[in-house]
Amino acid sequence: MAADSLRILFVSAEVAPFAKTGGLADVAGSLPKALKRAGHDVRIAMPRYKQITEGEYLLDYPVEMDHHLETGIIRKTMIRGNDVPVYLIDNYKYFYRDGIYGFPDEAERYNFFCKAVLNMLPQVDFQPDVIHCNDWHCGLIPLSLQTKYAEDPFYRRIATLFSIHNLQYQGIFPKNVLRLIGLGEEFFNPERLEFYGQVNFMKAGILYADVINTVSNKYALEIQTPEFGERLDGLLRKRSQDLYGIVNGIDYEEMNPETDPSIYQNYGIKTLDLKKKNKYALQKEMGLPVEDTPLLGIITRLVGQKGLDLIADVFDQLMSLGVQFVLLGSGEDYYQKLFSELKMKYQQQAAINLGFNAELAQKIYAGADVFLMPSRFEPCGLSQMISLRYGTIPVVREVGGLADTITNYNEQTGTGNGFSFKPYEPGAFLEAIKRALKIYRQQPEQWRRLMIRAMQSDFSWDRSAGEYVKLYRKAMEKNQNTRYRMVV
Repeated sequence: MAADSLRILFVSAEVAPFAKTGGLADVAGSLPKALKRAGHDVRIAMPRYKQITEGEYLLDYPVEMDHHLETGIIRKTMIRGNDVPVYLIDNYKYFYRDGIYGFPDEAERYNFFCKAVLNMLPQVDFQPDVIHCNDWHCGLIPLSLQTKYAEDPFYRRIATLFSIHNLQYQGIFPKNVLRLIGLGEEFFNPERLEFYGQVNFMKAGILYADVINTVSNKYALEIQTPEFGERLDGLLRKRSQDLYGIVNGIDYEEMNPETDPSIYQNYGIKTLDLKKKNKYALQKEMGLPVEDTPLLGIITRLVGQKGLDLIADVFDQLMSLGVQFVLLGSGEDYYQKLFSELKMKYQQQAAINLGFNAELAQKIYAGADVFLMPSRFEPCGLSQMISLRYGTIPVVREVGGLADTITNYNEQTGTGNGFSFKPYEPGAFLEAIKRALKIYRQQPEQWRRLMIRAMQSDFSWDRSAGEYVKLYRKAMEKNQNTRYRMVV
């Protein structure tokens, strides 16, 4: 390992391909690989959920939990096709369940996870320069390092970066959780962990980490405002000097239309005409008329954040424009019922697929002409970057990472890589779609150049990984030189 290489522990509640509910898993499965390629000693720690069957037994040890001991079992595997080690934190009581989240003892589960991760390090003889903590599930790690482990020689010089992937999900629990995590009443005040009468794990991470980041530059600014700050905007403004934004990347080896085994027909910039074969095959599989009509795609969680009410509001008008629509997603019952009803109303134009199917997702990225992301807010978003990679032109709302990655197409200058709109209004969204359809139908050569420009966009992890290394070094400098403590 080179002299300037870093030792990095990447901690996440989900990591692709082992366990995934959203974009966090994609980041956790891709960024460490890019860091490894750059010469750093990076390792991952995550829970070993019931669905994860792999992992070779390494060791076990006691973990103190609210005046009793639990056993932490460490199993080790690798990210397939890569030599990044993955430490699987195993415990039958907490993780051998159907599903990942949504249990009444979430505070206890992820308190155990954080404690087990820190206790594991001397056991596996790995002393990281920095622990990269992701979202509320890891929020207790920076807290522990600056309280319980503050004077321990093994842990004293370990810096922390806390990444906010979605501020809406914070890990908020009743006050009695303080006893569970071994803290006294002095921590239950607004300057520490108290949050409107409860305890907030996300707040712990923001408060105690050496450096904080979120997953796009614009979202880093947005979350410091009441509109996007989810009641933590005041704290984030206080820590604004330590708050950074880095746009996520995607795995360009995995997300490659020239080699993707999941799509119907491989293609690239030089063989762009072959892309249309993916549309025709997708139409056939979805039971839609096979014809050269604009095909709009969306792959999303069915939750309010994703702007689905805008889609519902304009759906009748969209269908009157002579387009087809393919959706893949799962989530709230309200939206599942809504889109099921729209499918029945427009059986020859709309295909609704409830649930998640990784292979079908790739087929939609490759087969659609236009990709829709009208999000109410979007910390980063990966789908718009994947759609660019596949030459499928995104129509997005100009917020968060969507604003950082998609440049609105200018018909006069021919610049831009997609279409965007600002007001969260059905009319603005529909107008952006109409602009895209106008170019698609009336100016096919311009549309082709737009597709090529989209496919040439660089949102690879290698670019973002370099920015993360800079943040790791900032965190180390703050931790080691200034011995920063916001709360003592």
